Amino acid sequence: MHVPTQELKLQIVNAATGKTLGTKATPGTDGALVVRDFPENGPGPQQWQLTPVQPGQGGQAQEEQAYVIRNAAGGKVLDNSAAADRGVRQWDATVGRKGQQWHVVPVAGEAGLYFIEGVTDGAVLDLADPGPDDTRVILRAYDENAASQRWRFVTAEPERTSDPVLRWGALSHWNGRRSWRLARSTALRPTPDATPSFSDMLLVLTRFGSDQDAGGWKSDGPSPSPGGQSGWWAGLGARFLAATRAGRADIVGLKPAKGAVTSSSEGDGTFEDAERILHPAASSASPADLWTLVDTTGDGRPDVVVLATDGVRVSAQDEAGVFTPAGGKLVLKAFGHGQQAGGWLADKHPRFLIDTTGDGRVDIVGCHDDGVWISLQDEDGKFAPIGGESVLKAFGRAEKAGGWLADKHPRFLIDTTGDGRVDIVGCHDDGVWISLQDEDGTFAEPLYVLDDFGTDQGWTSVKEHPRSLISTTNVGAVDIVGFGPQGVVVARGRGDGTFEPSKLILNDFGHAQGWTATKHLRFLTDVTGDGTPDIVGFGDEGVWVSHNRGDGRFDQAQLVCRGFGHNDDAGAWRVDRHPRFLADITGDGRVDIIGFGGPGVYVARNLYRRFRTR
Repeated sequence: MHVPTQELKLQIVNAATGKTLGTKATPGTDGALVVRDFPENGPGPQQWQLTPVQPGQGGQAQEEQAYVIRNAAGGKVLDNSAAADRGVRQWDATVGRKGQQWHVVPVAGEAGLYFIEGVTDGAVLDLADPGPDDTRVILRAYDENAASQRWRFVTAEPERTSDPVLRWGALSHWNGRRSWRLARSTALRPTPDATPSFSDMLLVLTRFGSDQDAGGWKSDGPSPSPGGQSGWWAGLGARFLAATRAGRADIVGLKPAKGAVTSSSEGDGTFEDAERILHPAASSASPADLWTLVDTTGDGRPDVVVLATDGVRVSAQDEAGVFTPAGGKLVLKAFGHGQQAGGWLADKHPRFLIDTTGDGRVDIVGCHDDGVWISLQDEDGKFAPIGGESVLKAFGRAEKAGGWLADKHPRFLIDTTGDGRVDIVGCHDDGVWISLQDEDGTFAEPLYVLDDFGTDQGWTSVKEHPRSLISTTNVGAVDIVGFGPQGVVVARGRGDGTFEPSKLILNDFGHAQGWTATKHLRFLTDVTGDGTPDIVGFGDEGVWVSHNRGDGRFDQAQLVCRGFGHNDDAGAWRVDRHPRFLADITGDGRVDIIGFGGPGVYVARNLYRRFRTR
């Protein structure tokens, strides 16, 4: 497990005995430290917090991060008493005292285990010879074969909270319209600093649902990520939200034989009852085609892009909102799933539409078996042929290109240095690799920059442990954020293509807290409108939000909507049948929750900064 940040409380468990570090006396008193069992009906295990030592404290050169290990209950700290028996105690904190500073050193080849090493002499925490009572904790010289010198951090249960959910009343009118009037309640009052909260779910459209009466929709291919990250593609049967017109998030679905159909947003949280064809499928359309909507030219209007059998087809949107030509224009005989277009497969070869050079026009980038291929778009809107060989013999599926697998090794195209050109970042088995793009548009040989976020560190798959590259502070470089085995992990970007060591910043949304890919959705998006991403999870009980404090740290999660969850009383939503998204469908600058359930489309309005409960 990653070293937790100082906000998180944790137990320190000896790997050899499975017993927890604590004191014989109460947590707030001085005394020798031991490892001990904690019976179920007795007091709980003692919890600790790791506080980083700031540069300059104790007069040390801060090459390796040191920590003060503090008892969360009483404030006493782990202390080297310098006694003859080498016993370790808890004691009052003294600023700058090296005997109270410790290095947390990962055990090589054993994920989640650490040595706790004293700064003064390099001795490590160990166990004295077991006695009839609790076993004392002492300092000994490092021994790589001593299992008793290895320790595991176990984070405390997340401290989740929930406010009463605000309810909206659906009113029926003579013309069939629905309105969003807030139900009367003495528990509501307007406030400028309200807790993030959403209304109850409201069924706004009896179409695009998985029930037969709502269309019997079933996704046969990939669906866009809930956070709407760049580079997404959708397969047949997918439903999603897309800005088909400037400033509007409309419903779009990919229907067999019909192509892309839509129901336009009314701007008040509802959608048109009619389902109209947005873009008809080509006569040569295949169930394996992948669709997306993206502005390819920089004119502010999204276009339809299809990865078809014969290559890339584009239908540009004109000023009247019409997509032409109807079947799409073949702009590139590559990146398609047919052999004549390279044999690119959705479950093997990720492809991206992104501006790689900073000229305002999107280019096409793909990772095939033998490496990375790129087609640049010129000033006339034409895509250049991809040439005879890959531009980088890395990040590909074949062993000679690194052995990158789509279901295990996520790859990203993003500017990590601030120079306006995207770089390639990937999480392989051993950790994070990056290829920087230079001024000539050439990608350098990949560099290994971080020993985390890989399968060797417990990140088993792309679905089970989602990872993103995003700035958590909305200033400076992008960071790596992942939903790992123990919770939310962040590695801060340095702005030069490298990253600081990763840290566990939140003991929630991880496998240890019961979050799994088969039941739950997790992603990052700005819920509050402050410009920084918040963590959103569709859990068992409903929707949980962990608010970004503005500096890249996150509050404990709050239940903001008792709907869209896995449990029956939260709607019995299923990942494989019920897509859910966050998008602004009202134009008020705040994202709302939209879900495609069995009977149709449900919406929960974002009430942040409008009301709070008394």
